[in-house]
Amino acid sequence: MPVLEIENVKKSFGEVPALQGVSLTVAAGQIFGLIGPDGAGKTTLMRLVCTLLQPDGGDIRVLGRSVLDESLAIRGRLGYMPQRFSLYADLTVEQNLRFFADLFGVPEAERKAREEELYAFSRLGPFRKRKAGALSGGMKQKLALMCALIHTPPLLVLDEPTFGVDPVSRQEFWNILHELKDQGTAIFVSTAYMDEADLCDQVGLIHRGKLRATGTPEEIRSLFKHPLYRVTGRNLQKLHSFFESQPAVHTIQRFGDALHVSFEEPPTLETWQRWKRETDDNLQNWHEQEPSVEDVFMELLGEKQ
Repeated sequence: MPVLEIENVKKSFGEVPALQGVSLTVAAGQIFGLIGPDGAGKTTLMRLVCTLLQPDGGDIRVLGRSVLDESLAIRGRLGYMPQRFSLYADLTVEQNLRFFADLFGVPEAERKAREEELYAFSRLGPFRKRKAGALSGGMKQKLALMCALIHTPPLLVLDEPTFGVDPVSRQEFWNILHELKDQGTAIFVSTAYMDEADLCDQVGLIHRGKLRATGTPEEIRSLFKHPLYRVTGRNLQKLHSFFESQPAVHTIQRFGDALHVSFEEPPTLETWQRWKRETDDNLQNWHEQEPSVEDVFMELLGEKQ
């Protein structure tokens, strides 16, 4: 039985549909990444899973219990980390942790060992006397994760936990998530960072309340069926306009200091050299590029508005 089952869930706010028939499952020892831009419906789905909202249609089950009539039982079986830091800034690290241990009724006999285990993997032990408001962004996220885990929940729900966190702290956070996964925890995490897809076992691409694709990162990338090239030039804006005028071009997206250009058929060397002349040498370099999850996502958006 999956730890989390989401079946044909719908949710609207007034006349605005936030979720339109979303279905997915998350198994024990699995990280499922819900990936999409702001306003895609990620936070709404997370809140529905945590029983903070009720669906308008469909059902969500946690360990077989439905959010429609067993919300109190579900809350004790999951750990939730909201998008914004929501702990007590004027309490120390250990005071916040003990507060949540009391909240979830962690027995005294288990509490000390659990606290020390959480301090060990988060590396926050030396900071247990520091007030939460004085922690760095990465440390705050680790503390929030500790508090969500104090009662050893089988399901962890994380709403954009690495947003605004520096790259080193992001990597450390994901290392912790993989440790938890190896211990059998089911993790349902949302992110706007497309590169984090490769850190997940399963990925769901969501936009405008609809899941556009689900699968492993490899399965998602395999959805991109066109030859893709990474193209650089002196003036990318002019180069973008040039490729827009070429009938052989399928899609064009800017990625940092380069363009990702896909074609109906792979251009010949003679075609590239002709394009180089026609752009007055603005076109400088090109090479075949393996598609990323972001390439797939951008193509799906173009096809399924």
